[in-house]
Amino acid sequence: MNHEHHSTEGHANHHHEPAKTDLTGKTSEPPAEQQAQQHIGHDSHSGPIDHTHHQGGTGMNHGQMDHSKMSHSHTGHSGHAGHDHGAMIADFLRRFWACLILSVPVIALSMMFQDLMGYHLDFPYREPIVVVLASVIYIYGGWPFLSGMVGELRTRQPGMMTLVAVAITAAYAYSVAVSFGWLRGMDFFWELATLIDIMLLGHFLEMKSVAGASRSLELIVQMLPADAHKVDGNAVTDVNVDTLHPGDLVLVRPGERIPTDGEVVNGESTVNESMLTGESVPVQKKALDGVIAGAVNGEGSLTIRVTHKGEDSYLNKVVTMVAEAQNAKSQTQTLADRAAGWLTLLSLSVGLITLLAWLWGGKEVSFAVERMVTVMVTACPHALGVAIPLVVAISTAISAQRGLLIRNRTAFEEARKITAMVFDKTGTLTEGEFGVTRIRVLSAHFDETSFLRTVTALEQQSQHPIAQGIVREAKKRKLDLPAISDFQSITGKGVSATVDGRRVLVVSPGYLKEHGIEQPQDAYGSGAETVVFVLIDNQLAGYLALADKIREDSKEAVRRLQEAGIKVYMATGDNRKVADAVASELGLDGVYAEVLPEQKVNVVKALQQKGAFVAMTGDGVNDAPALAQANVGIAVGSGTDVAAETADIILVNSRPTDITNLVEFGKATYRKMIQNLLWATGYNVVAIPLAAGVLYPDFVLSPALGAVLMSASTVIVAINAQLLKGTLQEKR
Repeated sequence: MNHEHHSTEGHANHHHEPAKTDLTGKTSEPPAEQQAQQHIGHDSHSGPIDHTHHQGGTGMNHGQMDHSKMSHSHTGHSGHAGHDHGAMIADFLRRFWACLILSVPVIALSMMFQDLMGYHLDFPYREPIVVVLASVIYIYGGWPFLSGMVGELRTRQPGMMTLVAVAITAAYAYSVAVSFGWLRGMDFFWELATLIDIMLLGHFLEMKSVAGASRSLELIVQMLPADAHKVDGNAVTDVNVDTLHPGDLVLVRPGERIPTDGEVVNGESTVNESMLTGESVPVQKKALDGVIAGAVNGEGSLTIRVTHKGEDSYLNKVVTMVAEAQNAKSQTQTLADRAAGWLTLLSLSVGLITLLAWLWGGKEVSFAVERMVTVMVTACPHALGVAIPLVVAISTAISAQRGLLIRNRTAFEEARKITAMVFDKTGTLTEGEFGVTRIRVLSAHFDETSFLRTVTALEQQSQHPIAQGIVREAKKRKLDLPAISDFQSITGKGVSATVDGRRVLVVSPGYLKEHGIEQPQDAYGSGAETVVFVLIDNQLAGYLALADKIREDSKEAVRRLQEAGIKVYMATGDNRKVADAVASELGLDGVYAEVLPEQKVNVVKALQQKGAFVAMTGDGVNDAPALAQANVGIAVGSGTDVAAETADIILVNSRPTDITNLVEFGKATYRKMIQNLLWATGYNVVAIPLAAGVLYPDFVLSPALGAVLMSASTVIVAINAQLLKGTLQEKR
């Protein structure tokens, strides 16, 4: 039994002047000048939600998507964190159109192009005009690549930008030298212009794909209302959400988004939490029920008491977790980074070798330089750089919408390896909605009513399903509860407190076993019952039996896991009879009963020693050791309970089918990553030899065509990553 409370994180800061409303609905607005200032300041955030760092709506700037080797900004890609991503995309598009317009006369006036197309156009100063126009294209259009190269060389990580910058600089320098008569040959300014045009267009398309990859998370961020209707006596005042404090009362009208995490104190309504928890069915809310910031209120008005402000809200915790998962590097991403680094060195080396080989073979300098440029451009590891980050951006954001919060990307990808799944029972395989079925008093100092009053006084401090079942029973009987002091939670075992001068403990069967206390023979009736025992002044004073219904989707989850070749086990602190009854109904492969939280570690270790790749599910607090020991730790929670620091993956809802979805999502994500890696590297096997000129004179790959192939590979990788959305939707 766990009697711990959990905390959550973060909202955002908005700055608005309040407008006041009385209970009749009349509103007094601030002056128009103030309203304009409010509008301008609407997106002024602080704390974990920072829109300057959620570029493209991903919760992750473009540089954080492991494009450190592929700078797209004016100052180098790794240096534009916080730079507006939309402005960057517009800048690339602007450079593309400007260079494309300038390329038309450069191409038309090029003697090489004229010979190729069979026309002649010459006039005085033709050559200087072409040099000037080509120089503008090289400097203006090539600036992102040139500045990116400087950034990469500063970090001693030459990559995409270095390759492009070296290629266009070599082509430009050679062509200028030919134009001024310093070298013999023919310039290829027109190929330089088209190469830069295509590179700019390719980067623009790739950045658009990146920006669209994680719109899901941007939608989550946008669910936060800026204002709230604060209730103060009989007056209702519109205030900034960040001015609210725990304990404040807020009115939520029909159809509005709930502005803050809270507890309903008045009213009833259905609330749509689908974008937050993945639960598609609206949830009925009444007094004492919790609500989440960002959820949409239904047909009724609710008055809620604020429980978490700003940085402690559930929604901000989700955004923070997803951003951290997207920014973290997994083993697959590390592999991609290493491959990109080697491909960069290979491209530079092969380009230089190609240049020397053709010169050694007696070809003119222009041909050798062109081959070198084509090799470098074609082999750019651009597609490799976006292959993994795009998949990650999509999978983590969509998973968050489905109630799966990923804290450890490596563990998520390795979900495909799971061969043994260990479930906790209460609230996971079962509904966790306990009802008291029997009460047995063994002490002469208590009758049933006083015994239940004493037990409930302790259990009302806990959020555990068993505790809540006992509290519901006391409410049915309308019992007045005694005061308690010195309350303590005995993690995984129960609770204790002082009541009327007596030390009272409400504990699990495992606690009795640990302390050598004999259990009454009649304690267990139905196999589906769970029993908690009460010790008063270290003497067994009685027990309560509660029944918990197995969840409707538990059988389906177990079946799907077993069909996937995964052995399914259950580890619970309940007695053997209850555990066996649940295991028998669900058809589990094994069951471990009456195990304390620290003993669950041994269950995981034993399975691992047999060669199993183990996933453990628990509540993230009392199962912390086992979650840490498992290959994949899965914390199951409910609603806002997402602060499981020891888990790799958190399930917002406790549905077993969510765990099967997790396994299937992990497999689909990893499969898409491998597909992208294979495409991003595989096309080079054919393209690089062609770029080097192995089929000359039958076929010669031009620099522009090489750039088209490279850009096409990047777009294909981006499109393939987007297809993951459909795959994950199907597995819903």
